[in-house]
Amino acid sequence: MRCRGAVMVGYRRNRAAGGTYFFTVTLADRRARVLVEQVDVLRGVFRAVRRARPFEVVAMVVLPEHLHALWTLPAGDADYSGRWQAIKAGFTRHLRTSGVVNLVPNDKGEVALWQRRFWEHTVRDETDLANHINYIHFNPVKHGLVEQVKDWPWSSFHRYVRQGLLPEDWGLQ
Repeated sequence: MRCRGAVMVGYRRNRAAGGTYFFTVTLADRRARVLVEQVDVLRGVFRAVRRARPFEVVAMVVLPEHLHALWTLPAGDADYSGRWQAIKAGFTRHLRTSGVVNLVPNDKGEVALWQRRFWEHTVRDETDLANHINYIHFNPVKHGLVEQVKDWPWSSFHRYVRQGLLPEDWGLQ
């Protein structure tokens, strides 16, 4: 592939049916706050997509302009891209039709709410899994949004505390 004089390497995603994956999904405008301002809409879209195309959310954190998620797909299924496409499209469609957020389409009728791509990593083993769960839960502190992990409301950390998997003071130094 060629792009404005530079050679682009064809991007290939790893696909392991029934695998566990870590994702970073980002809005086009890195100054936006729409993910936390419309978190209930985002949750509703996630629920709808999970009903239609099941997957397990192992861990997740929603930040103002990006999110991190750790998913396990069903056995025999490796289509995480289709799920992300449905989530992004459903969230964007809801915001456009509700008028809550002013989203102006370009000449092609597309709305540039999200970055086109997302970052994914196939989890290799239990240590890799634990490291990504920790990364997700500590991310709001890393970004200076809160001083303690427990203070960020949009994180699976609270589920881990309720289930006795992590103490409430986890992440304190």
